[in-house]
Amino acid sequence: QVQYVESGGGSVQAGGSLRLSCTASGFTSDDSDMGWYRQAPGSECELVSIISSDGSTYYAESVKGRFTISRDNAKNTVHLQMNSLKPEDTAVYYCAASYGCSTSDLLRRDAYPYWGQGIQVTVSS
Repeated sequence: QVQYVESGGGSVQAGGSLRLSCTASGFTSDDSDMGWYRQAPGSECELVSIISSDGSTYYAESVKGRFTISRDNAKNTVHLQMNSLKPEDTAVYYCAASYGCSTSDLLRRDAYPYWGQGIQVTVSS
């Protein structure tokens, strides 16, 4: 059974940085496409970033230039470096894994059958 566990969340002031990690255990594959989602209270779950198995990346406009996604296949880990954090980045962040979907499908939440439990990120002004 594959499990994904997020770490690295916490509370920071606006302008600060955090680095989220998502580590997989159980059966894993370098062919996985990994996404980060977030959900703020009262809001829809929002796609933040994707890193494909070939290393290509996608960022939501709201985080472009501030967040960087990367992966370390040897450690079965995906990172999300978050800089210049804003109060509106406050949310529970989830990593999610997809296998075998097209690039366009990866923009859809239902392309990801595997999810972590989520981790809180709080940015104060």
